[in-house]
Parts: sequence; C-alpha cells; structure tokens
Amino acid sequence: MPGPSPDAPLHARPTLEAVAARAGVSRATASRVVNGGAGVRQPLVDQVRKAVEELGYVPNHAARTLVTRRNGAVAVIIDEPEARIFSDPFFSQHIRGISRELNAHDAQLVLLLVEGRGDFERVSRYLGGGHVDGVLAFSLHTDDELPAAIRRFRVPVVYGGRPGRRGAPTEAVPFVDCDNRGGAREAVRHLAGLGRRSIAHIAGPRDQTSALDRIDGYADILPDADPALLIDGDFTVEGGARAMAELLERRPDVDAVFAANDLMASGALRVLRERGRRVPQDVALVGFDDMESVAEATDPPLTTIRQDVVGMGRLMVRLLMERLEDGGTGPESVITPTRLVRRASA
Repeated sequence: MPGPSPDAPLHARPTLEAVAARAGVSRATASRVVNGGAGVRQPLVDQVRKAVEELGYVPNHAARTLVTRRNGAVAVIIDEPEARIFSDPFFSQHIRGISRELNAHDAQLVLLLVEGRGDFERVSRYLGGGHVDGVLAFSLHTDDELPAAIRRFRVPVVYGGRPGRRGAPTEAVPFVDCDNRGGAREAVRHLAGLGRRSIAHIAGPRDQTSALDRIDGYADILPDADPALLIDGDFTVEGGARAMAELLERRPDVDAVFAANDLMASGALRVLRERGRRVPQDVALVGFDDMESVAEATDPPLTTIRQDVVGMGRLMVRLLMERLEDGGTGPESVITPTRLVRRASA
C-alpha cells in the first residue's frame, strides 16, 4: 500500500498510534521499535516495520529525542581556514571516513568550521545548546580554546590527532592519531639508507602536535643535523615551495628532503625542478600522508609515509559511539601504524 502524498496536509500524516494499530501492537511497543529500543520480539519488530513502510510513517525527531535522549547528530569541528579545508585532500579523506561510519550508525554529521574568534563563540553556543550527542574535533592547535569549551559543556568527544602541548598528559583525553614520530623516523632512515648526507626537513606548523612529533622523528635519526636543514612550513603547497627555496639558499648542497606532508613535498618538487635539480638523482624527496591525488600526480610520483586517514576517521566515530553507549569508559586513544610507500622520488 503506498504511503501518503508528500503534499498532504500535516494533520493527515500517519501517527505512531496508526502504526501501532496497523501492526496490532501497543503504542509503547511501536515506539520502542521506531526509536531503536530493545526488548521487543523479532516477529513484532517485523510487524511494526512493515506498518511503518506501508503507512509512510516518519518519526517525530523531537519525540524521539525525548525517548532516547539522543539527537542522532555528531558535530565535526575543524579548526582551520575554510580555504585550506577545501584545498587539502587530507580533510576530505578524514571527513569521508567519519561520514561513512556515522552513516553506519544512523547518525547525522554536522560540520562546524572554526576560523576566528567569532566562529569559536558561535560553535561554543551551539555545543552549549545540546544539539549534538558528541563531538569529533581535529586539526587543533596548541593554544586552541575548543577543548576547554568542550569540557565546560560536558560533551562526549574524540579528537583526531593528539591534542595539547608536547609532553602534556593525555590519559583522560580520547584521540585517534597515527604514529607520526615513527613514520618520520622511517622516512629519514630511508633517505639515509640511500646514501644521502645533507637531509633536510620541511616541518609543519609548530603549534600542532603532528608537526612536533615529525620533527622529533627526524631528530631521532639525525640528532646532530645542521639546524639550517630544519625549516618551518605550513602544510600547504606554497609553504613547501617557500621553504624549499630558502633551503637551497641556506644549504645548496642539500641532497634529500623529508617534507611533513605531501602538499609541501609537491611544492618543494616544483621549486627543485625550477632550479634545475633532478629528483631523485640530485635531491631525493619523501612526503607524509600518501594522499594519492597528490603523491601519484607529481612528476616523479612521490615516495611518502602512508597513514590511513579514512580509517582513522572511522575509528574516531567508533570510539565516540562506544563512549556514548558505556558512559565514557571506552578506550581513550588509538595510535595507528604508518608505512613507507616507495615511488620514484626517493
């Protein structure tokens, strides 16, 4: 039997009572099935679901929230400028993983961007209003106010990337991150194994723990490296290009570069080609992330450290859902492995 016309007046739409009558069950039983409650025998569940489909019943979200104490929505907060979010494939991959896993849990993704003070105040008001069941936050900076706001409003949260300052305790802070330091060690060890002697590092912003951890990994392998071989970047193509140009001025003998992400590596590669340096013959180059849209599109294709960004997004959702179900006693953090992906640049 077809459901009601979408143009029918609101009062004509089927009610939960109508579903219960069609299924031959009580209203309470119909409500438990519709709102995902437990304790209903499978034959009755099937009857109610059949009645919902036949009548075209759409649950009332406000009523469902009262029953389940859930909004069915999760905020994804990214503390980066909008221009970077929509130009860096890292963010699209991360959001893809989060979206897939939220869909599997029948939850809605609410994307919130924090670029300035006004955005922070708006997001804080939204969190304080109780509109979402939990928060997934990533790309935080060491002076970020967002974690304090999340704690103040007691919103369940999982972070993407280790939050806080280097060396700060993380026992009570749930997060998902990759082995940034170990991946950096593998990149530099690979370059050293090629016989390179002047190995530079284009670092990410030092107000992010991923960049700090990758600097530490570089230093683990080259503790006595010339400080001139370590230069700051900003995780963008142009930032990598600027850093590479400065490196060539500082140390014209540089014969290898480890860039803290693939976008900076692609910018460095562009400058090396402009300056007549062959890759990998004159300068070997390794990135980080393994964003295939970047790493496989460069000429030559980029050797890089792979982190499973999509999988990390899915893990963040799973940890959050566990915390929502068990009241916050689930796993606090997960560190995922990295691996070297060899292509032609090193």
